Amino acid sequence: MTALSDKTQAVYEANADAYDKARTRTLHEARWLARFGAAVPHKGSVLDLGCGAGEPIASWLIAEGFDLTGVDFSDAMLDIARARWPDGDWREGDMRALDLGKRFDAIIAWNSFFHLTQDEQRACLPRLAAHLNKGGTLMVTVGPDAGETTGDVAGDTVYHASLSPMEYVQILDANGLRLTAYIAEDPDCNRHSVLMARKD
Repeated sequence: MTALSDKTQAVYEANADAYDKARTRTLHEARWLARFGAAVPHKGSVLDLGCGAGEPIASWLIAEGFDLTGVDFSDAMLDIARARWPDGDWREGDMRALDLGKRFDAIIAWNSFFHLTQDEQRACLPRLAAHLNKGGTLMVTVGPDAGETTGDVAGDTVYHASLSPMEYVQILDANGLRLTAYIAEDPDCNRHSVLMARKD
């Protein structure tokens, strides 16, 4: 499974256009995005990790007036985002080595964080915490329980992993974040498992 994880970037790079065309613009994430947006100051700074081509998450954040920085490890995906929003702050980067030299009012990693292996997730969460302002909000999609599985991007298999909800809470607590919401396989959000936390 770890070998499959190593191919994730190449899959998105090769399938950027196909993924973007197939990615639904229907906001089944709307309720979670509204909750996330309500926790961020007016025109606050938001880091979108795994922003891809920008639809629909970054698009919603921009429309809401947030000061958005989008980071993705696929240049092909970012090229699409840059064409849509030429004045946007789009950066090539890997969340596993995140070091932007600034903090944000909120961080979202929707359908991206779960591509990391379990050990990579354990190492990445402290990095995310370090990039949050005090009072900042973190929202990530994870799995419903600890384990590894696969997903599909334009017919290519991609790696997914998750820690247990309890381990996420323990890591968050150790890095100054408090869990504020968690729903496993939310039936109102296309069965996504969503976690939100606040940096106290």
